[in-house]
Amino acid sequence: MALDTQAIIDQIKEASILELNDLVKAIEEEFGVTAAAPVAAAGAAGAGAEAAKDSFTVELTEPGQAKVKVIKEVRAITGLGLKDAKGLVDNAPSAVKEDVTEDEANKFKEQLEAVGATVTLK
Repeated sequence: MALDTQAIIDQIKEASILELNDLVKAIEEEFGVTAAAPVAAAGAAGAGAEAAKDSFTVELTEPGQAKVKVIKEVRAITGLGLKDAKGLVDNAPSAVKEDVTEDEANKFKEQLEAVGATVTLK
């Protein structure tokens, strides 16, 4: 039996959403298959997306010994006032900057580590 593929595609194009839904259900029942994506494939796609991460969070893990210098750098990076920057440093670990590019995150990390802070990129 030869299928007229183009005729089938034309019929599908003209069908309503309800008709297409009924068709999918009928195919699933007839052949014992499902139209849903397998969970394992979705998990693998998520792992690939995570490897190609494009936004980072710069987290101050430890302020170190030169807390005043770290506060100054935090102010320069974030634009926060003195009180807010001091609060951020005092409450470490805390996020200094969120949703930044990898280059920006590395730059901020270098700036903070240069004054003695411990920084983690997430």
